Amino acid sequence: MKKRFSIRWWYPLAAAVLLAIVALVRQSTAVQTAAPAVPPVLVIDAGHGGADGGASAADGTLESDINLDVALRLEALARFWGAETVMTRTGQDIAYPSDADTIAEKKIADQHARVGLANNTPGAVLVSIHQNNYPAASPHGIQVFYGSAAGSGELAELAQTNLTALLCPDNRRMAAAADKGIYLMKNANCTAVLVECGFLSNPGDLEKLQDGGYRMKLAAVLLGSYLQYIRGAAT
Repeated sequence: MKKRFSIRWWYPLAAAVLLAIVALVRQSTAVQTAAPAVPPVLVIDAGHGGADGGASAADGTLESDINLDVALRLEALARFWGAETVMTRTGQDIAYPSDADTIAEKKIADQHARVGLANNTPGAVLVSIHQNNYPAASPHGIQVFYGSAAGSGELAELAQTNLTALLCPDNRRMAAAADKGIYLMKNANCTAVLVECGFLSNPGDLEKLQDGGYRMKLAAVLLGSYLQYIRGAAT
């Protein structure tokens, strides 16, 4: 069943974070890139899902659940703002091809479908939402990775700067090129970033990520960064 996140239940917080979005969009450090040939479309990718739960925290919290919640909040804020969006998934169920029997085959088919959706969306700007994990509990913080298509590095730098300043000022992580093994970032022919919102293996990050208010703030800063980016692209 298609799931939707309603912003009205979070209106007081949403109003505050929308003010933060306005502040980001009004910043004078707009990125100077070529004007888009078609109107931009925010393609929101909630990483993993279906047979692939992604990483898991010690308490059983699944990455795929957090990814979807942040993605739905981002979509709700974007629609509230009037931005056009496309979602790669809106629930936990994924329709796999009939010949995809193993989890590996299902994951490959799903990744191909997500890339196809982004690449066939005119004006696409892809934001893929993920959570990090590590064997030790000490690593923490947000990091934004970027694909190879034009504009990806600029959007990643904006998002990294905004997320660090507004949500985790002690974060020392920097925007970086995505590993070539990340299929989505390697094969997307549009501006594309992958956001690791925190470490499920770090108790402090996990506590924040389990809070709906914090996830709303994540969504707001991501939307603000996207709007700031396309504002620069249109100048």
